[in-house]
Amino acid sequence: MLAVKNLSRSFGDIKAVQNISFTADKGEIVGFLGPNGAGKTTTLRMMVGYLQPDSGTIELDGENVFDNPLAASARIGYLPELNPLYNEMTVEEFLRFIAALRKMKEPYLSERLEFVRDNCG
Repeated sequence: MLAVKNLSRSFGDIKAVQNISFTADKGEIVGFLGPNGAGKTTTLRMMVGYLQPDSGTIELDGENVFDNPLAASARIGYLPELNPLYNEMTVEEFLRFIAALRKMKEPYLSERLEFVRDNCG
């Protein structure tokens, strides 16, 4: 389970995220909606360990994300606003490339790719 508790982050005088708390169970899909500047991207960057909060905690299965941010980011699916695309790769090649970066192994990788193909076309 992902648990975000009392998370806050400022940039100078600008409060990007103020005291946000929520939980997400394993397999649950969560989306953030809001206008530009509401703190959606800042919150996501903190959740995957790219950005330190000013206060609050982010725990993944009871462990602080910032104790091992690489392990946390490998377990949290995060699609940034400007995702790099490699036009010379097929979709499957790109997914295998990203899976290799996250050290995903067979046969789990092939099972997940099949799931994506079946559900996304």
